[in-house]
Amino acid sequence: MDNRMLDPIRFPIGQFEPTINITDEDRNNLIHQIPEMSHRLRAITQDLSPIQLDTPYRQEGWTIRQIIHHLADNDMNAYLRFKRALTEHEPMSSTYREDLWAELHDYQHIPIEDSIFLLELLHRRFYILLRGMEPVDFHKKLRTAVLGNITLDIALQRFVWHNRHHMAQIESLIYKYC
Repeated sequence: MDNRMLDPIRFPIGQFEPTINITDEDRNNLIHQIPEMSHRLRAITQDLSPIQLDTPYRQEGWTIRQIIHHLADNDMNAYLRFKRALTEHEPMSSTYREDLWAELHDYQHIPIEDSIFLLELLHRRFYILLRGMEPVDFHKKLRTAVLGNITLDIALQRFVWHNRHHMAQIESLIYKYC
């Protein structure tokens, strides 16, 4: 096992572990978490100063500002992957160099409010899309470079885990300095 995955600072909620056969109730619980994620992000970051926003959550890690902009970029990509999987046969999901995106000019100069607002709107649309899906739709697949072929059930679990993972990183830094 990769020792980086065991790092509690880098992975405060642990590594992603999918449940292969989730129940309809489990799926609905995941879906209902989505609208609250951006509200929680807004709540935990609302009182942070610019210095705090530009503090890395760990040595050689991203700043809180970079994490927030990354969440917006990642969730846009995830939403599009879902739409492609619903309309195409096992599409290959595109990858991107998130490490390099985090170094681009916009991550440094766009207010976090823009990304949080984008997340609120995007999560609302994603929630509506997911609520309109039939249980059989969650068995559709997409291909990924990291996870291989996965169902939309697993992609949904990964989406929620990813948001919780990064919010835990932000919270760990806030609690460390408060």
